[in-house]
Amino acid sequence: MTDPIDAILRPPTEASALALEVARRWSSPELTNHSLRSWAWARALGDSLRLDYDPELLFVAAMLHDLGVTAAFDSHTLPFETAGGAAAWVFAAGAGWPEARRTRVLEVIERHMWVSVDPEQDAEGYLLEAATSLDVAGADPQLWDPAVLAAVTARVPRLDFSARFADAIHDQAIRKPECAAARLDRSGRIPAGAAAWTTLAP
Repeated sequence: MTDPIDAILRPPTEASALALEVARRWSSPELTNHSLRSWAWARALGDSLRLDYDPELLFVAAMLHDLGVTAAFDSHTLPFETAGGAAAWVFAAGAGWPEARRTRVLEVIERHMWVSVDPEQDAEGYLLEAATSLDVAGADPQLWDPAVLAAVTARVPRLDFSARFADAIHDQAIRKPECAAARLDRSGRIPAGAAAWTTLAP
């Protein structure tokens, strides 16, 4: 019998599995686990809302959305979501995706830092924004089954993600004070999310 959590976390395509390999190679375990949980939350929400989304596109975006805060892909001028989106565009080109699809993965990654995304305009962008907001800030947990939140987090633990991500975002904010990371840094949402997750998945 297939483990339901394994089924949720499994990369949907060969390109998706390679994106996970990229995340594991260039990101910390905390950041890789965040990416995997973000995929799980995005997939669960998309399925529960019966949204028409592209699983491969969404998985690749989830795996690569925070590459811009890693040492290898950080940019001292571009917002981290733009730098990460550019890296994802290059990955997609190597995977043989057509140009429009490469642009889509960049858009989805950039939009995960928007305040909100209209699901009717961009289902994958909406799902990644909602999923990362849940994982970082504990936002809108009522949209998910509590049993799924607990089971996925048990399989893909948070480790010290909140503290390390807060440091990374603060560093981005200092160097790029006009970027979305600076807004997040000022908001207090990361420590609030760390506190929320002690209840969501104790």
